[in-house]
Amino acid sequence: MRKSVVFFLCLLIGIQSFSQRQQDSLKTKHSPKLAATFSAVLPGLGQAYNKKYWKIPIVYAGIGTLAYLSIRNNNYYQDFKTAYKNLYDTNPNGYYYMYNTSFTLSGLEAGKNYYRRYRDMYAIFTVGVYVLNIVDAAVDGYLYDFDISDDLSLKIQPEFMPIAQNNSWGAGVKICLSIQK
Repeated sequence: MRKSVVFFLCLLIGIQSFSQRQQDSLKTKHSPKLAATFSAVLPGLGQAYNKKYWKIPIVYAGIGTLAYLSIRNNNYYQDFKTAYKNLYDTNPNGYYYMYNTSFTLSGLEAGKNYYRRYRDMYAIFTVGVYVLNIVDAAVDGYLYDFDISDDLSLKIQPEFMPIAQNNSWGAGVKICLSIQK
């Protein structure tokens, strides 16, 4: 009788631990890799996966604004490049009228270089915001399950402790950090 009760208890504990392992394996962990992949495929999708919806407009505003500035500067660059080529081919010492202003050959070259520089800079910034979007999704994915609750307490109190070498007592400070779950 005693062996059958022990066997029954062991069987019950085994079934309970097996079912607990099954429940733990059914729980899906939040994947930072998946969040980063989502953001790489479609910017802002990783933030949605991480449930940080307020970041999505920031991502699109950053990428959209910088892409717009890059395209705008490219259009100006193309205008100045075409004007420079036309003036150089027809009359290098003359003037070219564009945007209600007259430009010399050196002015057109300066404008062309200016807009090419800013076109390239804004294109690099656009790629930078895109990469930052991916990094942000990955970091938020890692910190998704991080507990930021207020269940944290720090107690500082005086403490008297025995000193083993000379059988006396010493005064000190005891610091206890408690993390509640």
